[in-house]
Amino acid sequence: ASLFKNSPPCRPDAGSLFNLSAPRRLWEIVEGFRGVPASMREPDRQEGFLLKRRKWPMKGWHKRYFMLEKGILKYAKRGADLQKGKLHGCIDVGLSVMSIKKKAMCIDLDTEDNIYHLKVKAPELFEEWVSKLRHHRVFRQNEIAMYPHESPLFSPHASSSPSFGDSLRKVSCRVLDLTQSATRGTPPQNKVCATRQLRCSFTQVTCYYQECPGGSHSLVHQLSNESKASISESISEFFDAQEYLLSSSSSENEVRHYMLYYSMLSSALTPARRRSTLPSTSPTSSVSLWNILKNNIGKDLSKVAMPVQLNEPLNTLQRLCEELEYSELLDTANHTRDPYQRMVYVATFAITAYASTYHRAGSKPFNPVLGETYECDRPDKSFRFIAEQVSHHPPVSACHSDSRNFAFWQDVRWKNKFWGKSMEIVPMGTTHVTLPAFGDHYEWNKVTSCIHNILSGQRWIEHYGEMSIKNRNSEACQCKVTFVKARSWSSTVNEIEGVVTDSNGKVVHSIFGKWHESVFQGDPPLATCIWRANPMPVNQDQYYGFTQFAVELNELDSPLRPLLPPTDTRFRPDQRLLEEGNTEGAEEQKQRIERLQRERRKVLQDNNMTHQPRFFKKSDNDTWVSNNAYWELRRDPGFSQIDFPLLW
Repeated sequence: ASLFKNSPPCRPDAGSLFNLSAPRRLWEIVEGFRGVPASMREPDRQEGFLLKRRKWPMKGWHKRYFMLEKGILKYAKRGADLQKGKLHGCIDVGLSVMSIKKKAMCIDLDTEDNIYHLKVKAPELFEEWVSKLRHHRVFRQNEIAMYPHESPLFSPHASSSPSFGDSLRKVSCRVLDLTQSATRGTPPQNKVCATRQLRCSFTQVTCYYQECPGGSHSLVHQLSNESKASISESISEFFDAQEYLLSSSSSENEVRHYMLYYSMLSSALTPARRRSTLPSTSPTSSVSLWNILKNNIGKDLSKVAMPVQLNEPLNTLQRLCEELEYSELLDTANHTRDPYQRMVYVATFAITAYASTYHRAGSKPFNPVLGETYECDRPDKSFRFIAEQVSHHPPVSACHSDSRNFAFWQDVRWKNKFWGKSMEIVPMGTTHVTLPAFGDHYEWNKVTSCIHNILSGQRWIEHYGEMSIKNRNSEACQCKVTFVKARSWSSTVNEIEGVVTDSNGKVVHSIFGKWHESVFQGDPPLATCIWRANPMPVNQDQYYGFTQFAVELNELDSPLRPLLPPTDTRFRPDQRLLEEGNTEGAEEQKQRIERLQRERRKVLQDNNMTHQPRFFKKSDNDTWVSNNAYWELRRDPGFSQIDFPLLW
């Protein structure tokens, strides 16, 4: 077994540069140490100014002072800061994947937790830094091999003491947790009464359904299970939802609370019986990602063919539908008169789009083929959804959802880049939501996502960047939400922070929390819970980390089958076979479907034709919007009476 699980496979010449293939390849990966560990001469120290790229909040290249010593690269704003111990960060180059681009004089270091992009201005200085980094990297890897059980020289990315803001947030969150737990321990009498009323309501509903002619045994059983969960958690829910029960004295907040409660109750009473698990557990993959990705450092991976074992049995169109799992937040927003509070609900909804990704870093969705569609009609959630793959090069997915309380649409395209240990996903496009009760039209951008530990260890995903939410039809308020990039010395993992400001820039509301867990409004310890993620299904880790909502997305029952167009994702054989645990059959079908797509593309090119999406059209600003034809055609004449291309 290799001594360096985090290092790429190596060739015999230790420390050499491994050119990824032809000379046309722009990126080269610096190979690591190989051989029997032995005493090595400590390389000379290297220091000086380099350019380091930042993404936010100060985008661009910034001058930083770096010092390389014993395989550890430290940096600060100035050399004097390094001497005082005021570090901005440290990088163990021996445990990093290092790649260089000679033409641009760029050096990238992927440490799993972060990707550091460095740049040198002069060619001679670039060669000097690359040479020093190479020698220090080999020295450090040899040192690790000789003393594998010794603790590391430093904590990765260690810095000076945490900022006052980080410390304050830690203490505040702890106070909030203690406050809530203390409150749950001694619930006021009015909340106990409310809990009893909730228990009685579910009991009455159960009795009514038992008395129904013909019986509704399955529905009562479903409701009974949900009743037990609701009753056991009701005290927690009442205390979490303080914005309704404690902080507010207005009748409007009470109305919003009861509307949300009855919306949840009506969802429990839906006659649809949906599956609670997938047909088969996720297979164990033996695919070597390194063999696939080693020639694609710094490249867009959307054009790289991946084996089906790396996929999950959902595709990108269905992933877009997953963003509506918590659509009740938009229902609530459409019944909220205060524009600032409406913005809080819309912003929280935008944050929840990332919640389902927390357990999903281990696999990727299927790429839709051109013309593929997906519908999701959810009367229990009062929305219907349609998506279509409208472009293949570049890949663009468009979707639209309508409800009596909102409309939601977007077209999404991504840029994927692999940096040695991590894969960065940069989305482009804008998400739109309208609320008919107030004529609001909100729009916002998505943030950057990064999957760490691609090649070894436990993969994990983080989202970082700034999301800006505006109401195109009103300048009364706007919102900015920051997805905080994780730092090992603070508790910022998965954290979000946001503010709603008025037209003068004054903060009206603030929100904070974790994008996979919960969102709070206000300041600790008096903050109130706006949203909390649904509990995960039992054994979710064996079923691709799917939420209950995700489990239901690819379900195909008999009544639905004749209503769908043949281009619907549910009919896609490779995805269905993977869901059933047949990876060999899924791989065969995947290759066949991709071959058919290439053949259709060639026919279009030979005839000087372009693909025309059936259910979406291009708007004036070059974005894709619904042409409102899908549901009409579904009703009359029905998709069985319409010709569709053979996708699979």
